[in-house]
Amino acid sequence: MIPISHSATDRSSAAHRPWYRHLYAQVVVAIVAGILLGHFAPTTGEALKPVADAFIKLVKMIITPVIFLTIVTGIAGMRDLASVGRVAGKAFAYFFFFSTLALIIGLIVANVVRPGAGLNIDPATLDASKVAEYASKAHETTLTGFLTGIIPDTFLSALTDGNILQTLFVAVLFGVGLAMIGDRGTRLLHALEDVSIAVFKVVAIVMKVAPIGAFGAMAFTIGRYGVGTLANLAMLVGTFYLTSLLFVIVVLGLVARWAGFSIFKLIGYLKAELLLVLGTSSSESALPSLIEKMERAGCPKSVVGLVVPTGYSFNLDGTNIYMTLAALFIAQACNVDLTLGQQLLLLGVAMLSSKGAAGVTGAGFITLAATLSIMPSVPIAGMALILGVDRFMSECRSLTNFIGNAVATVVVSRWEGRMDMEQFRRAICGQSPRVDEMAADAVPAE
Repeated sequence: MIPISHSATDRSSAAHRPWYRHLYAQVVVAIVAGILLGHFAPTTGEALKPVADAFIKLVKMIITPVIFLTIVTGIAGMRDLASVGRVAGKAFAYFFFFSTLALIIGLIVANVVRPGAGLNIDPATLDASKVAEYASKAHETTLTGFLTGIIPDTFLSALTDGNILQTLFVAVLFGVGLAMIGDRGTRLLHALEDVSIAVFKVVAIVMKVAPIGAFGAMAFTIGRYGVGTLANLAMLVGTFYLTSLLFVIVVLGLVARWAGFSIFKLIGYLKAELLLVLGTSSSESALPSLIEKMERAGCPKSVVGLVVPTGYSFNLDGTNIYMTLAALFIAQACNVDLTLGQQLLLLGVAMLSSKGAAGVTGAGFITLAATLSIMPSVPIAGMALILGVDRFMSECRSLTNFIGNAVATVVVSRWEGRMDMEQFRRAICGQSPRVDEMAADAVPAE
């Protein structure tokens, strides 16, 4: 196992630090400062885009080794290859059910609320050139291309190109191979575990500059698009945010309750990562920290290593809600009446196209373009209507995706019967997982 948990001294010092030294407080201050700068000095705010881009690049730099080392050491440490397939099967069953449920919820809400009704937009008057880039990328995102794209050109390219699924594919193969050679691979396994310690230290260093990245990203977003753009499509944005919030509280809340924990306490445990996702509009920015925190909370490393990375492409609850809701909004705004059969076809197409989306900014918009390109009845030019507010909705998509993957990790760990629930409950309540052990150690022997 990778010894990523902090020492008792580290935990104690962290608990007694002043509020302004906690990462979540720093990110909150950075987000507020970014909003103010972007609003009152939009030119300056827009110029800070390189700051946000630099932070995202720093995170992407460390994601590949984190995923590779976590999965390889987790699988090789298990030695039971049948359990690897069992974990993967349970994870994909969970992903398929809740991803489909999210699409259906988006479809139902769009039909009930009808956020695009009454806009009476003529598609011929829309500037399709604004979404041409997204449409061209969507045409490249075919199902066949997605499946073959999982296989890297070379073993090493999977570790250098930044493709999460390729890294996952190679890591699983290497972990299985290492497990199959038995005791001969023990020394290599221990060496990889030692490398993992250093890699997670690098993650901690990178997270120290997270407030700067969040500040730059928020200043750019407000400076470029302005809060005023929300007013024009307030019905769509408000409907999407409320639907996503209800999905997290009601749907994921019920799942969490069934699994034996509170969704609100899990959100509190991940507050620093969620604020980072909010500031950067990318759930990928907090992926390394999510892996570390879920392991620290008692989830088995092998489950975390498989569920979290695959969830970033296959368990996108927020993206799925957005896709069906936005597609029907465009149809309603352009006075296109879709029959039940056409809506079910839209649901099926969205189910396939959403599987290729990664947890990065803009992916939801591209997969929406991919869906509409196969649905000729809904004008793809209508995407120009929501282009201005998509950045604001991407934050909600990323937050919902992030929480969904955290819940999935706990649920699959419970299904496997390998979840340390006592340690998990202590972690999400802000207590040290080893408080009892430390107390026992402090009692002198009689």
